[in-house]
Amino acid sequence: MNHFLLKTIIHSPLAPAPVGPYNQAILVGGTLYVSGQIAIDQANEKLVIDNIEDETHQVMKNIGFILDAAGMTYENIVKCSVFVNDMEKYSRINAVYASYFHDDTAPARELVQVVHLPKYVNVEISCIAAK
Repeated sequence: MNHFLLKTIIHSPLAPAPVGPYNQAILVGGTLYVSGQIAIDQANEKLVIDNIEDETHQVMKNIGFILDAAGMTYENIVKCSVFVNDMEKYSRINAVYASYFHDDTAPARELVQVVHLPKYVNVEISCIAAK
């Protein structure tokens, strides 16, 4: 018996366009899988990397644009994966990240240090959201 998944590509013109063979997000059933986002400001196509706080806010804004395109909000996020290039920035990234969630509805998450990220940014975040 063949089972076909109905996948819907989600795209927001406000978030950075994919730079490879992937989509910003895929909706399957009521679950949204958002690709890793970095701090590109789509309005001017420039990286926001002056400081880690502004960079993290831009990443979260990009995620928000994609969530909105799928009819969701940050409250729909059930899981985040956060990748950083320097664990010393953890507390500063965490402070910004936490401002997007309420303590009682914060998603599950891991935060890991990696050697390099795309375009040599400092932070990348992907997430899974559900209706």
